[in-house]
Amino acid sequence: MPTNLRARWAFRSLFALLLLGASFSCLAQEKPKSKDKKPVATATPAAAPAASPDMDKSFQAATAGLKFREIGPATMGGRIDDIEAVPGDPRTIYVATAAGGILKTTNGGTSWTVIFDKESVPSIGDIAISPSNPDIIWAGSGEANNRQSSSWGNGIYKSYDAGKTWKNMGLNGTMHIARIVVHPTNPDVVWVAAVGNLWAPGGQRGVDKPTDGR
Repeated sequence: MPTNLRARWAFRSLFALLLLGASFSCLAQEKPKSKDKKPVATATPAAAPAASPDMDKSFQAATAGLKFREIGPATMGGRIDDIEAVPGDPRTIYVATAAGGILKTTNGGTSWTVIFDKESVPSIGDIAISPSNPDIIWAGSGEANNRQSSSWGNGIYKSYDAGKTWKNMGLNGTMHIARIVVHPTNPDVVWVAAVGNLWAPGGQRGVDKPTDGR
C-alpha cells in the first residue's frame, strides 16, 4: 500500500476512535431524570381592583376640560420649488417650498427665516425678484408639481419690503402657479404661467400679464 494512502487510513481510524470516545463520555456524564420530581407551583397574579364610581367621577372631572389639538407637522417644507438670489447680493436668497412657505437668508445660508407663514396658504410654486427693485418680490402660490400630494394656492402675492409683508394681488382661481417673470425695468409688469386645477378640466390656467402691479 502506498505511504500516502496508509497515512490517510490511519488518520480516519484515529478520528473515528476519538469521536466514539467522546460519545461514551457524554453518555456517562448524563444523569438520569428523577421520576419523583414534582412540578413547581406558580403564583396566580392578583386580579386588578375594580374601578369604583368615585374613581370614574374623578377621571371624568380631570379630563373634562381637555381637547384634542393639531400639533403637526402641518407646514412641512417638503419639496423645494424655487431658489432665487438677489442680483448683486448672492448672500440674500429666497427659497420657495411646496408646503412650508418661503424661507430667506441674508448670510449665504448660515441661518434661515420663514417669511411666508402668516398667509392663508403655505404652498409656493414660484418666486421672482424684481431686477430693478430687489425689495419687490412676487410669489405664486400653489406648487405646480403634478402629483397626488400637491398643495394648491389662492393666487399671486406681492411684497414691497423684501418679504416682511405680503399682499394677495389676485388670480385666485389659478390654484397652481409654475413660473413668474418680472419686467427688467418695470416691477409692475409680470408674466404669470398658471397650471390651473391639476385634477379637473377648465379653470383659470394659461399665461397672465398684469401691467399695473395689481
